[in-house]
Amino acid sequence: MRIAFANVFDAMAQWRGIICYTRAQAILTRKLWNLLIGIWNFFQLYSHFHTMNYLAERISWINESQTIAMAKAGRELKAKGFDVINLSFGEPDFDTPSHIRNAAKQAIDDGYTFYTPVAGYPELREAVVNKLKRDNDLEYNMNQVVVSTGAKHSIMNVIMSIVNPGEEVIIPTPYWVSYSEMVKLVEGIPVFVESDVKSDFKITPEQLEAAITPKTKAFLFSSPCNPTGTVYSKDELAALKDVFVKHPEIVIISDEIYEYINFIGSHESIAQFEEIQDRTVVVNGVSKGYAMTGWRIGYIAAPVEIAQACEKLQGQFTSGASSISQRAALTALTSPLTSCIEMRDAFHRRRDLVLGLLNEIPGMTCNVPDGAFYVFPDVSSFFGKKHDKGIIENANDLCLHILNSCFVSLVPGEAFGAPNCLRISYAASEETLKDALKRIAEVLSALKA
Repeated sequence: MRIAFANVFDAMAQWRGIICYTRAQAILTRKLWNLLIGIWNFFQLYSHFHTMNYLAERISWINESQTIAMAKAGRELKAKGFDVINLSFGEPDFDTPSHIRNAAKQAIDDGYTFYTPVAGYPELREAVVNKLKRDNDLEYNMNQVVVSTGAKHSIMNVIMSIVNPGEEVIIPTPYWVSYSEMVKLVEGIPVFVESDVKSDFKITPEQLEAAITPKTKAFLFSSPCNPTGTVYSKDELAALKDVFVKHPEIVIISDEIYEYINFIGSHESIAQFEEIQDRTVVVNGVSKGYAMTGWRIGYIAAPVEIAQACEKLQGQFTSGASSISQRAALTALTSPLTSCIEMRDAFHRRRDLVLGLLNEIPGMTCNVPDGAFYVFPDVSSFFGKKHDKGIIENANDLCLHILNSCFVSLVPGEAFGAPNCLRISYAASEETLKDALKRIAEVLSALKA
């Protein structure tokens, strides 16, 4: 229909260009012209609103993940033949350990190809309970564990189960990109508590107390943290716990997916404090520590009421997680941590390498991340500087300039609630990291005041 109108529209435009020999012809031409324009405008307006009505309003509340957007931009350049180094990914570059892959193959041969229980295989949930006792000295029962399709799914289950429209969720910044969007999807209100490189990207008890209102429903954070690599100590967690003790209505959601990538010793969970364990949800999984991102297995350990709510919700969305992935996760959780330790040590060496190279670049301000596989430098000293094609106004501009100039893909800090920073993933080989940092240094040194 639109094509037909366009053809008539073009024909009328040509007709109008013909000299009208009579006044009647001129009047007729003008009336037909105006009528056709009116029809065309109406059709475009109708088409616009007719298309928009297909989408729910909630989809406009959330933003596209900038980590995914930057990775996509890098892939597009690579497809054009450019030598792109992608340091925007949030996943280990290691293969899943062979004994875990073999367990998955065996599961297929053993017939684990049917629907799984919504909350996960009983033996996997038992393995989670045993892991929490072994590694964290935390006591849970199987009915407090729900296995889901990745830790992201686990967090979304919890938020959907506890947050009502208009209720607030406190999120320290910088934060993982999806936290705020998850809260928005359930019509909750994300409340951000700011930190910066000078505070090692940690918030204080005083900041936490100041952010709590009668509408506060939950507190959501990660340690080790994505994107900063910050790790809260036991004393720092205890200080936050003391604030929560005064506010028994607040649920604490502790994202511990980077637990095994910790460079300062044993992992500390805020769930260890008895005063708040009955309203703390521990979120974890196998993606980061076991290099199993594509297997999509996460889990929660939570108060029974919350665990049951998540199971009920999940039963109407995805049901149980993949049978093969669960069998692989079972092997991961019940095997020695040898592979995890080897990967952690490799990340530790890479962190030291990247920090050393970054600190040689004038204008970079870095803390020392104690976990995960990211460095999150403050790059605000480069704002206002110029290059051949424009001015660096913010971290978004800087990341795009680096990508287009030397083909290194990074993620701007705005995505994580920290607009003065950018995230560099060192989940890459040491040679690749050296090459990437050399390119970045050359591009930044060429900027002019």
